[in-house]
Amino acid sequence: MVRTEEERIKLPKPATSGCFGCGADNPMGLNLAFYRVGETVRSDLILTRHHMGWENLAHGGIISTILDEIMGWTVLVFRRVFFVTRKIEIQYLRPVELNVSLTAIGKLEADAAPKGCTAVGWLLDAEGRRLAEGRAQMTYLSGKRLPILPPAYRAEMEQLFVQIRELLG
Repeated sequence: MVRTEEERIKLPKPATSGCFGCGADNPMGLNLAFYRVGETVRSDLILTRHHMGWENLAHGGIISTILDEIMGWTVLVFRRVFFVTRKIEIQYLRPVELNVSLTAIGKLEADAAPKGCTAVGWLLDAEGRRLAEGRAQMTYLSGKRLPILPPAYRAEMEQLFVQIRELLG
């Protein structure tokens, strides 16, 4: 199948993850869903009163979490490796209102192979205005560090890498 650069490709997620950002098993979390467009990973969302800082505005920690998650998923999709966020910088550009359509976008910026990479992310409103942006240094987990992850979770994530590879090539 030939795909266009701007085609929206829905990405699979782990079925049993309790992750605050993407986990379907976390009733308190954001349960973000992701899709790929070209060299980016994206997620559409609406924040509610449960994500509030100042009245009718999103909490800065939630915005940071969304950007960390979109940048992390960018690494998952394009590198298919286990990793952790080593350093993250967030710049808040405009207030983020509640109950409006938002889009988070992530893109790889640079490789520091074999140890890690840098990803960038943006949170946009429905008009495409940047509300916040981030940059993160991601460190790949070496084989000796993988035992910190439970075996069942590692296996589920390895299956996710296979699903993404089969979907995207």
